[in-house]
This record gives sequence, C-alpha cells and structure tokens, in this order.
Amino acid sequence: MSGGARRAAPVKRRAVVVTGGVVAAGAVAAVAVAVWPGGAGGGGESAGASVPSAATTKASSASSPTAKPSPSPSRTYPLSQTPRTIPAVRQHTPARGPGWRPATGARVVVDHGGLADEGRLLAGELKLTYAGQAAPRAGDVELGLDHGTAGSESYTMTVKNGRVTITAPADAGVFYGTRTLKQEVHGGGTAPEGVVRDRPAKPQRGFMLDIARKHFTAAWIEDRVRELGDLKFNQLGLHFSDDQGFRIESDTHPEIVSKEHLTKAEVRRILDLAASRHITVVPEIDSPGHLGAVIAAHPDLQLRNAQGVATRGAVDISKPAAANIVDDLLNEYADLFPGPYWHLGGDEYQALTVANPAVSFPQLAAAARDAYGSGASVADLATGWLNNRARVVSGHHRTPRAWNDGFFRGGTVQADGDIQVAYWTGKEIGARQPSEYLSAGRKVLNYNDEYLYYVLGQPQTFVYPTGQRIYEQWTPLVLRGTAPVAARYDAQILGGSFAVWCDRAGAQTQDQIAAGIRMPLRATVQKLWDPGRPALSWTDFRKLADRLG
Repeated sequence: MSGGARRAAPVKRRAVVVTGGVVAAGAVAAVAVAVWPGGAGGGGESAGASVPSAATTKASSASSPTAKPSPSPSRTYPLSQTPRTIPAVRQHTPARGPGWRPATGARVVVDHGGLADEGRLLAGELKLTYAGQAAPRAGDVELGLDHGTAGSESYTMTVKNGRVTITAPADAGVFYGTRTLKQEVHGGGTAPEGVVRDRPAKPQRGFMLDIARKHFTAAWIEDRVRELGDLKFNQLGLHFSDDQGFRIESDTHPEIVSKEHLTKAEVRRILDLAASRHITVVPEIDSPGHLGAVIAAHPDLQLRNAQGVATRGAVDISKPAAANIVDDLLNEYADLFPGPYWHLGGDEYQALTVANPAVSFPQLAAAARDAYGSGASVADLATGWLNNRARVVSGHHRTPRAWNDGFFRGGTVQADGDIQVAYWTGKEIGARQPSEYLSAGRKVLNYNDEYLYYVLGQPQTFVYPTGQRIYEQWTPLVLRGTAPVAARYDAQILGGSFAVWCDRAGAQTQDQIAAGIRMPLRATVQKLWDPGRPALSWTDFRKLADRLG
C-alpha cells in the first residue's frame, strides 16, 4: 500500500412518530389549505394544486336554480415525490400536503437533552431558533428518541401538518435525519410531505487520508469532516506515519516528528468536530514496514540483509527496541484518539518480498525459530509482530485492523482472529482471494484499489478513480478487481473506505484533491448506504450533487 506506489445511557424516550396517510393514485381528495409558518404562502402554490376555472364556476352558477355566491377556491395537493438526497433515502411513503421549509419564527425542539448538539447544529444551519426541550408548535422541527429496532443509525422523518419530526433509536440516527432535511431544503427547497424511513446498508462508511507523505492543514481536514458528515460517512482514517513523514506531535518520541505536522491541539479540534458529526477517527501507524520517518531518527533499527544492505522503510523485527518504540507510540496515541478502531498497517514488509527471506535475513529466521520453534519462518515472525501490536491496542479496548497483505497463509503462527482485514489489493506476492479471509470467518473492510484508491501522480498502473465508475459498477461485494464475492459473505463485509494516497505529494494541491474526490466520495457513500441499483442515472446524480453543493 505504500512504498513506491501505494497499492501494486438511560434516557427519557418520548417518540413522536406520525405516519402520513397515503391516498391512492387517481383518488380525489380535498386537503385543507396549509399556511407556511409565519404566514408565508410559498407551499400553497405548489404544482398540482387544483383551482376551479372561471368557466367551471360560471357553468355551475348558471345551472343552479338559485344563484349563490361562488365558494372560495380550494386546493388539492398531489402525492409528494421521494426526496432527492445523497445518499438516497431507502424508503419514502408519500402523502398529500404542502411539505415544509424553514420560515421566520420556526424552531428546533428536542425531546431529550442528549440531542442538544444535533438540535443546535441544525438550527444554525437552517437559521432557526433552537428552543431546547419545548413542546413543538406549527412550523417547528422536533428531534426525538424512540424504540426503533432498525439500528442506531436508522431514523424516521415525518413531514405533516406543517411540522417535521425526526426520531431514531440513538442520536446518530437523529443526526442523519437532520442531514436529509438539510439537503431537502437546500437552496430554498421544500421537504416533501410524507414519511422517510432510512438506514444504512453498511455500518462502516469511511474516507482514509494519507497525511504522512503530504502535510494537510487542520482547516482542510476540518472541511472534509463537515463534508463527510453531511454525506453520512461515519469514519475518517488518518495514516500519519510512513517513510516520508510522521505528522502528529509526539511527547514520547518528539525526535521522529516531521517539521510540518499537526499539533495535538489541532488533532483534538478535528476529533471534536468529527464527534459532532458522528464520525470516528481511525488512526494508523503502519508497521513493521513504512517506518522510514522513525528509522531516520533511529537508524540502528533499520533492517539490513546478510550483506549489510539497508531495506527501505523496514525495521528489524528481531530487535526488541523496534517493538518498544512502536508500542510507545501506540500507547501514547491511544490516549489521543478515543475511537474503537485502530489500523496497524502490516503491509509490504520488504523482508518478505525477496526469493528466500531466511537466507537474505538470517537474523529474522533465527528470531522466528527462537520464538515459535524450529519450523517457524520469517512470515511467522512478521505475524507475531502484528499479533503483539494488536494486543497493545486491544489493551486500550480498540479493535485492530490490518491490510490484507499483512496476513499469510499456512505457517506456524496465524493472525489473531479479531484483527479485521482491510482488503485493498490482489497484487501482492502470494496474493490471496478475498474468499480465503471470508471463508475463515474474518470481518473485512473494502478498500478495493481498482475503484477506491486516489493515488497522487497516478504512479504505476493507478489512475484517478471516477465517481461514475464507482456509482455504476462497484458495490461492497466487489473487494478485488471488478468481480463480486458470493452474496453469502455480505454480512462479513463491514463496509468500505475511499482512500487518498500521496505517493507523489506535489502532484496536486489540497484544493485540487478536494475537487478530484468530490464525486467519488458521493458515489462511494451512495453504494455503502444502499448497494442496489441507484434510481437516478449518473447524469441525474451528478446534477443533484451540483445542486446540493
């Protein structure tokens, strides 16, 4: 994945869920005139409102034996249309009515104090008043917790009687409901009458950023967090250690930190912003390869072959000091990053890319036999390294993950079963099909380099991925190349991640990267939220993205 080119609480639950009535198509129904909050009449003039013509009124009067004053015109609303959002909502029950949009005097209210953050955020975005725990009134948006069983990220949004109610089993779902509402009313739009019931197909929806090879400012990362939150992503991966740089302030080993780096104060601000958007930040310190920045300060830890030739980026895993420094860092940053996941890397250890690792690196072969018995190999020693690092982060109650080429078939030592597989490629030496990991019961995350790798400078065979190709061809089942794995493995595929790798750091600016990944991010989250065939064509999806901004 790197090297020369990356990848050859008790709560009061007062749910208010109102189901909008559905009138069959073709039926005639009179609906009372709805007036917008604050007296605005925008919704009353919606397309499809039925107003009797002058000719009809005159004919009715003439045929009546006793002429009476004509009644005031009445309006009948058509059935509402499904909202247009990214990602698309999974289910919408239409209803007749004017819908809802923000108006003067409208408020955001909550039924539980734990939803204050979501309420304040939405109120600020829609220029409404946040009224806290108050009884809802006409024109308001009410956020609430319910006893739904569709998962913590599911939500129900009801637009009825001039009000919006968003309920969910947990605050994450409420947040996603507010994202849907925000998109619906963007640019003066109207949230359609009816009920949205929505939930994601995959629990992990990520964007990974290589900040080791290229320094990104905290402000740029914060902008991406806001973008990710509005799109209902829930993970941000930060790969902050590699051969080219170590980019986060360190107290235990300041000597390894690059000149351009994020301070811990900046990281905490990013983490706070991410938490407000229900995004987990997943840190990655890749080892035992990709440690060039550490080796630059500790050259005695660099791996050398039998002839004394140094191996780029790799530490000598037969030396206890190499494990000690990595464990120091893992323990230090576990106190900084509070999320439940940790990426250990484990890929492209160059000692295992030569024809005969035991001959080329006799010290590794000897250490393997000492640790695991006479039949152990260098690959077993590397697997032991991965397991030991996994136990360090597990001690901090983190679930570890590693790149698929850090797992090896056969051997004396097997990777611990709770290490999740970040599957990115099938190009490694001794490449293993995704089904090998899945049939062994492992949980897998999809980082397919065929679709989801944005590698700066397009080295080797990499090309910048397009949103259209992801949107039209990729699903979470497509783990390697272009062919999906068997559908029976779907539950083991926890989700996926779009990744930016900065192999040629100067190839694009931060702004160019943001523009380049804009549509791929939207296509990726659409397929993670709902892997089925999208209702919109790519052309219409792109137009929707442009309209939503």
